Amino acid sequence: MNFYQYLADLTVMVHVAYVAFVVIGMLLIVLGLVLGWRWVRNFWFRAIHLAMIAIVVAETFLGMVCPLTTLEDTLRAWAGETVEEGTFLGRLAHELLFYDAPEWVFTLSYCLFGAVVLLTFIFAPPHWPSRNDRHKSALP
Repeated sequence: MNFYQYLADLTVMVHVAYVAFVVIGMLLIVLGLVLGWRWVRNFWFRAIHLAMIAIVVAETFLGMVCPLTTLEDTLRAWAGETVEEGTFLGRLAHELLFYDAPEWVFTLSYCLFGAVVLLTFIFAPPHWPSRNDRHKSALP
């Protein structure tokens, strides 16, 4: 296996981790709100979560191909292979992410998912970090 194959596999694993954070994060937020878990209202966790799905929705509206997909395809080409010829883990991770469906299905699902994330952010807002929180974390 050459260096570009490793980088392509690493790229698709980062892509899977990104998607997993958004999807599993949403499930944990909803579950945590129901069960009263305080950590699901952490401002930074919720802001990053919202920003990550907002990036996906913006890419969709702008008609952009995900930069991680483009990078993986480029690295596979430099390795002299296609996605179908990649390593076992690379193919497995790739198949977790990509499905054959009309483009509108993805656009609709990204937008609906983004709307759900935004609604939870509005109706079950995170706790804003306060000045007291910073002082507490600075104490030994």
